[in-house]
Amino acid sequence: MEVSMLGSSRSFLLSSKTLTPKPTSSLRERGQSCLKMRVGNPIRTYSARSLKCSSVSEDFVERSSPLQVKKELETCFDLIHRLGRGILYLGSARIQPNHSHYLQSQELSREAANLLDCTTWSGAGPGLMDAVTKGALEAEKPVGGIKIEKEAGEWTASKVHPYLPPQNYHTCRFFSARKHGLVDAVVRNNVSDKTAVIALPGGIGTLDEMFEILALIQLKRIGSVLPVPFIVMNYDSFYSKLFEFIESCEDLGTVYKGEVSALWKVCNSNSEALTYLAEFYELPYGSTKPETELREPACG
Repeated sequence: MEVSMLGSSRSFLLSSKTLTPKPTSSLRERGQSCLKMRVGNPIRTYSARSLKCSSVSEDFVERSSPLQVKKELETCFDLIHRLGRGILYLGSARIQPNHSHYLQSQELSREAANLLDCTTWSGAGPGLMDAVTKGALEAEKPVGGIKIEKEAGEWTASKVHPYLPPQNYHTCRFFSARKHGLVDAVVRNNVSDKTAVIALPGGIGTLDEMFEILALIQLKRIGSVLPVPFIVMNYDSFYSKLFEFIESCEDLGTVYKGEVSALWKVCNSNSEALTYLAEFYELPYGSTKPETELREPACG
């Protein structure tokens, strides 16, 4: 068996009898060589260049200084300071406007903005984020967004929101700054603050944000003096399999019984979520429109 090691000045010829060093022919060959093994039949040899991660986007510009992230953080905090803290919505960027989850999310956002009389926050992207933006605008309440340059959906090529005024959102380059900003949007340091996190149906990004915020709440690292309600909208039993997984974790002992359920409130309908928020903040609640009368999308 012959093994040539990348960056080594020697290769070794292995046999059942001897171990004999054999010098490589040149520096160029050493630089281009990679692990090569022959066991009966030859295996494809890869150059060092081909081993570079092919998934890295060519248009990604590497961070050159932590000050770049700090500047984005300051911009996000300033935006939140100007518009005010409120309800943060997490959800899929892929759900289309004719889907029932889109219509329910739009309805929920409008009702919740009226109930808490606060700013509505989201990632300011398409899908369910667009639904909650429209719902809050219908309620004529403040709307803010912290976008990311790359988003799953039809707005991926643009840093610009199609209809929100530029002073109401910021497009981040770094996920870390965006996540810090979204968390800061729900911090409660005064009794008068009415904030919440509402998780709508979503994919990997939504789950990432959900559990990151839940971990901060669990470890008391969210930076909020007062508790922040966390609601999971289980439209059409969307998250039921996730809840089963949490039960499996409890059975295995990776989380304590009731540990996760104590962190969030699972709601199957908008009326259930609004009732919970009203009780949490001791507010009167009366829906202005039955949930069964969700409006149809406007025809072009």
